[in-house]
Amino acid sequence: MPEYLAPGVYVEEVSFRSKSIEGVGTSTCAFAGPTRKGPSGVAPELLTSFADFERTYGGLDDLAFDGDTDAAHNRNYIAHAAQAFFNNGGARLYVVRALSADAKRASAKGTPVVPASGGGAEKAWFEARFVGTHFNQATVTVQQVSTPTSIKALGGLPDGSAVRVHKKDKDATLMGVWTKAAGSWTQLDPPTPLVITDLGKDLDAALYNAVLLSFNVSVDAGPNDSTGFTGLTLGSTSPTWIGSVMADKPATRAAQLVQPVALQLGATAPTVVEMLAAFGGGKLDSEGAEPHKTYTLSGGTDGAAPGADEYAEALGILVGLEDVSIVAAPGYSAFYTDADPDTYQAIQDALLTHVADPRRYRMAVLDAPPAVTPGVMRELRGLVDSNRAALYYPWVIAANPLAGPSSTQPAEIALPPSGHVCGIYARNDIERGVHKAPANEVVRGALRFEPSVNTGQQELLNPIGVNCLRLLQGRGLRVWGARTISSDPEWKYLNVRRYFNYIGASIDRGTQWAVFEPNGEMLWANVKGTIGDFLYNEWRNGALLGSKPEEAFFVRCDRSTMTQNDLDNGRLICLIGVAVVKPAEFVIFRIGQKTADAKS
Repeated sequence: MPEYLAPGVYVEEVSFRSKSIEGVGTSTCAFAGPTRKGPSGVAPELLTSFADFERTYGGLDDLAFDGDTDAAHNRNYIAHAAQAFFNNGGARLYVVRALSADAKRASAKGTPVVPASGGGAEKAWFEARFVGTHFNQATVTVQQVSTPTSIKALGGLPDGSAVRVHKKDKDATLMGVWTKAAGSWTQLDPPTPLVITDLGKDLDAALYNAVLLSFNVSVDAGPNDSTGFTGLTLGSTSPTWIGSVMADKPATRAAQLVQPVALQLGATAPTVVEMLAAFGGGKLDSEGAEPHKTYTLSGGTDGAAPGADEYAEALGILVGLEDVSIVAAPGYSAFYTDADPDTYQAIQDALLTHVADPRRYRMAVLDAPPAVTPGVMRELRGLVDSNRAALYYPWVIAANPLAGPSSTQPAEIALPPSGHVCGIYARNDIERGVHKAPANEVVRGALRFEPSVNTGQQELLNPIGVNCLRLLQGRGLRVWGARTISSDPEWKYLNVRRYFNYIGASIDRGTQWAVFEPNGEMLWANVKGTIGDFLYNEWRNGALLGSKPEEAFFVRCDRSTMTQNDLDNGRLICLIGVAVVKPAEFVIFRIGQKTADAKS
């Protein structure tokens, strides 16, 4: 209570209503798996379009796992899944890169910026910031730029600056190139030596012109993948020093995610003079043009295909992202074989372990292996049991974006269904709500499913929780199943599990204000009112059964839900019951004959 120590009028603000709970989002998805480029081992950034994905993680080009020449294994499934996710209505996606420890960076160390001196180590070279084959054959071009400046301005230039001085005559005679270090200027390879201590003071502005030298760097890693840096300088005290702007660990979060190349510095740092010499010496070339130098990167590898440990490490990074509600690892099932099912099973177990924590409020979307029969699928389904995961079969055949007249790529490719399905989850949640089962929805971008599933085969798979993708005549290609892989009948339906995740996460995050409040009747009534108002809105929106609120839900928070021991130990216990709408999975119409004179 406020203190009133002096007479006067005091105005206080009070609230006469219970606090509100805002429903959490349920359409944010996260993928884990190998990509062409991008950061690893760090928290990912939210992607809102496939263009965002391409900027950070590269395009759709295939990977090249060490010792594996199988084209299907090297398919860039994460990129294809991200494209399918956004095409099917997804709006928010996180991607965590999974890769093996033996992946290597591409570099130009064989053609360094500053070579070794006296047999020592190279002093400076360009290197890709991310491991992988994506930057092999990428080029780094350093272009010298000359900017006219006044003679008086030269005195205030920082160490590491480089200038070129010309005479004010009709030929603009070159007087030399100067670099500044330790506060003094040094003339390099002077055609006409000048004894100058301070360029800004000793040069006669009536006789000489000065040109400030800077450098633009462009990185070209392929079509639609180029990056530029402008106005770079060679002195480490300058804010635009090439070594800091192109550092291996950039200062800004945006640069950490997308900056493609770094200038690596050896144990012996290169001097300004050495850097200037590497980039053209500061003079114009023989044709009077600004000089440039190009370096080509090579030696990058994708390493071996990531296994269960790498996937588990990648999934661990997602723990801190509270807005993620759907998790998948598109492509992991491509490595399944009858002879070696262990990798597939181990990665799948890592996914199930990740979503098993009830405080994460997440669902895992699992993929069937490619080209397996319904009989094999039944056996694989028997190996897992979770009420927080759904399994989809078969794979999706889609048009290959990389195919073309001059390409050796096939016109069609097989893709795991999880990318499309996660997009359908998001689309369903946005258009209808999480309480509606994400089924009977069109799979956008699909040409067909392989193998094709008929009614008899689905009658085998649907009861055991395998959700089938089917071609339905006159209705297109659709998701035709909405079950979890749980043996518990209470959690048989996918939308029931996801809706409980939604309710749990919303109440969890919307009642944090109650922690450390006095645990008495006033708090209990406030909590009960807060949750009751939230569930009333859910009932009004059609997410709960019942013709009136009392039939749809109840909230109890009083002495009947807590013992004195609970109160003594600081526990507030609230009992909530909801009548969730289940899907009309089997729509049955009973038709019988009646006589013409029948009254009813």
